[in-house]
Parts: sequence; C-alpha cells; structure tokens
Amino acid sequence: MRANKVLPRSESLVLPEVINPFVHDLQLTWWEKLQVAIMSVTIAPIRLVSLCVILLLAWPVAAFAVAFRSKEEKEQIVPVRGWRRILHKLCCFLYRSVFFLGGFHWIPFRGQRASAAEAPILVAAPHSSFVDVLLSIVTDMTTVVAKSDTKNIPLFGTLATFTQPIWVSREDPNSRQNTIKEIKRRAQSKGEWPQIIVFPEGTCTNRSCLITFKPGGFYPGVPVQPVCLRFPNRLDTYTWTWEGPGAFTLFWLTLCQIHNRFEVEYLPVYKPNEEEIADPKLFAKNVREQMTKCLNVPATDHTFDDCRLMTYAAKLKLPMASGIVEFNKVNKKLGITFEAAKAMLEKFRQIHTGKEGKITVQELAEHLNLPVSEALEDVFNMYDRDNSGTIDFREYVIGLSLVSGPANTEDTIQLAFQLFDSEGKGYLSESDLAQMLHNAFGMDEEGVRKLFQQVDKDQDSKISFDEFKAYAKQKPEYAKLFMTYQKLTNSANSEQPFEEQIDNDAKQKQD
Repeated sequence: MRANKVLPRSESLVLPEVINPFVHDLQLTWWEKLQVAIMSVTIAPIRLVSLCVILLLAWPVAAFAVAFRSKEEKEQIVPVRGWRRILHKLCCFLYRSVFFLGGFHWIPFRGQRASAAEAPILVAAPHSSFVDVLLSIVTDMTTVVAKSDTKNIPLFGTLATFTQPIWVSREDPNSRQNTIKEIKRRAQSKGEWPQIIVFPEGTCTNRSCLITFKPGGFYPGVPVQPVCLRFPNRLDTYTWTWEGPGAFTLFWLTLCQIHNRFEVEYLPVYKPNEEEIADPKLFAKNVREQMTKCLNVPATDHTFDDCRLMTYAAKLKLPMASGIVEFNKVNKKLGITFEAAKAMLEKFRQIHTGKEGKITVQELAEHLNLPVSEALEDVFNMYDRDNSGTIDFREYVIGLSLVSGPANTEDTIQLAFQLFDSEGKGYLSESDLAQMLHNAFGMDEEGVRKLFQQVDKDQDSKISFDEFKAYAKQKPEYAKLFMTYQKLTNSANSEQPFEEQIDNDAKQKQD
C-alpha cells in the first residue's frame, strides 16, 4: 500500500503501542507440567482437604460472633468490640493458616506500616488476583469493600460478614454514594475503626501497568498509605484477568507450587494538599504516580469500561483484545461515551468480516461499495496511525472522531450533493452517480447500481438530498473520501480546495 503523501499524519498523533493489561497467557515448560502432574496426585489434594478443614473450623467461630452482635454492630455503626475481638484474632489466625497450607509460607514486608490514625486508608495495587485478599489477612483483618452478594454465599458469607466490610450493591442506585459516605465516616473516625483497604483499579490486571484509579477511596481527603503488591514466582499462577486461565485452573496450579511468593511494600504516607482534597481524581492520579515509580511500570488510561468493551467484542465474535481503547483517554479527549463506543464496535464488526480484529483496505472498500483507489488508500492511511497496513478498533474510534466525523458536516454533504447534481435538478439519478463515481473511484456499473439501491430508500429511482444525507451520516467515511478526492483533483488542476469552497459557502449563508 502506498504511503499517504497527500495528507501527512502529524507526528503528535502517532500512537505508541497500547498495553493490554487484561490478558494472561500462561505457558508451562515440560518440567513445570511434570511438577503439576506429580503434585496433583500427592501434595495438592492434601492441601485442598486441609484448607477446607480449616475453613470449616473458622466458620462456627465467625457464626458465633455474628449471631450475638449488638444492634450497633449489626448496623456497622461501631466496630467489633469486647470478646469478639478475641474471636476476630482467632479467625485471622485461621484464615492465615489457609494460605499457609496453600503454599504462602512466609511473606516479606518492606517499609513501615502506618497506624489507622496516621493513614486510615491503605491503597493497594496492582490488583491482579483473588490472592490479593491475603493482604487484608496479614494486616490483621483490615476493612475491605465487598459486593453485598457475598453475604449470601454459604460459609464464605458468614466469614466475610464478621470482618465488617463496606458492602456495595449493584442493584441499589444510591450504593456508590452510600459507599463513599461510609468510607468517609470510618476514615475520619480517628483510628476507632480498622484501616480500610481499597484496590482503586477496580478490576484485575496482569500487573504490566497501573490502570486508572477510581476516586472512591480518595473522597474522604485523608492521608493514605500506598501499598505495592508483588508476586515474584517465575510461574505466574495468580493473575486472574478477563482473557486467560479461569479461577479454578489458577487455584489448582497455585496448590501445585511448592512455595508461592507474595511480597508487600509499604510506601510513605501520602498526605493530600488542599487542591487534592478538593479534587479526588487528582489525588488518585498523584498517588498512582508514586506507586508506578516504586513498581517500575507505566500508568495507563484503561478502566473497567475497557473490560466491558472486551466482553462485548467477544459477543460480536471478535478477539477480546479488540475492545481495548484506553477508554478513560478517549472519553476525556474525544468525549466518547461508553454507549457510543459500543455502537462504534458494532459498526467496526460490520466492516471487518474476519476473525483477526483488524480492518483491511479491501474490507473498507467493500463496506463503502467502492473499488480500492488512491483516494480510498489515503483515507485508510489517515485511520492507520501506526502504518501497520490494518486498522484496529482504537484507530477506528480515533479516525471516526478526528478524521471522518469533523468532515461529515452539513456543508460538506450539501457541497458533495451539488457535485453529483451538476444540472441542479435537486435529486440524483443513477447516471449522475455513475459518472462521478466512475471518474473519481473507477467504480463499475454493477457497483454503482448496488450503491444507488442502498441510498434510494423509497426505490423511486431518484436520490433526494435527505436520502443522500442519511446515507452519508450512516457512513461518515464518504465525506472525508470526497474531500480527499477533491484535494487530489485540485492539486493536479490548481483549483480552489474543497475546504475553501465549504468555508466560502458558509460565509455566503451568514451574509
């Protein structure tokens, strides 16, 4: 494919390679496979039975404490007190024993943990595994934020309830605000409540970067202590992402490891300034920056909405990774909502008929019912920002927003219609369409007829301006395509550029 010489791409718009933090490709060597096979029939079953026994021992302890709570404790107005504190420590010991039997024999700590009075909130990252709950256990059962559905899970519901977590309900529209209020209340209790652990990423990643921190844990405006988590095992059997091994597979592979490594590093307490207290998102961003330096990983603009787009991509039978766009970035810079991104993904799927998740120039031509031409290749190159010869979904979103969208204005459509309607009839016949499309893009008669039938919705053998406009809005690539063709033509004939014609028409309307 020829390079775009007509409309060169600004270097500032060239995109770096986008990290995919939601995929985990677990590859085992032959030796590791042999180890798993041996452990699966020897040590792992013993570990599984042992940890189940420990959990069954912990359940009556937690159930007894939960059953005899005071009214204030049930409503979580006050923290666990009195004799329940002893049972609390006993449960903590039993929970730690479960992980010990699972291979987490010792856990090295770096740095100094602050008290609840010094830092009411512990900000932990990266969040990558169900094993992350171990942090709460080794910090003496600190408070966590958990889904309210957890209460209804047999055995685990009682064990979780005893820790007095902050419950979040997806069904309750006020849950988010209530959660923030509860975090504020406990964080501002001056050490009366245990510290609160938050995982601000909000979803599991593969630890290759730190994605956008949600601001919920930063709304109280109190000092926080960043906590960096590491899993240094050579074989990563912990990472539980959207695309990769399932929870049970990872759990069993973890049981089949002789020793599982988990490291915790406490960073200095971060005290927010006045600006950060007033802006929780800025507070979260600055804390994340400190943690990326410690972990030596980049910060990205991925959010949970990227995960939702990945799931939707899978429903459309696209590779899950196709849905990754760094949603927070495109939302802030381009104003694209999640629903708009979903609609774009559907359209992307209409254009791309293969399984690779990337549009080729031939597919774009077929979508527009056009043959591959110089003008079409130039527009394609504007979308193909990394010069790979294909357009991925992220490039497609940016291309629609920055290339085709701005070109697809009322004035552009009006002027394009006038170019086709050279006789000023107020409508287009098939011959009008054929003459222009053949000269501009080398389209044959069959292609013209097919396109004409698609645009002519009422099948009266005439294309009105409204029909022309509706089709142009449906496929905004046409507007930029005609502008590019006009530039190519004008550069050869030294005529007035297409954009100047539009500007002049707009000025005449104003006058």
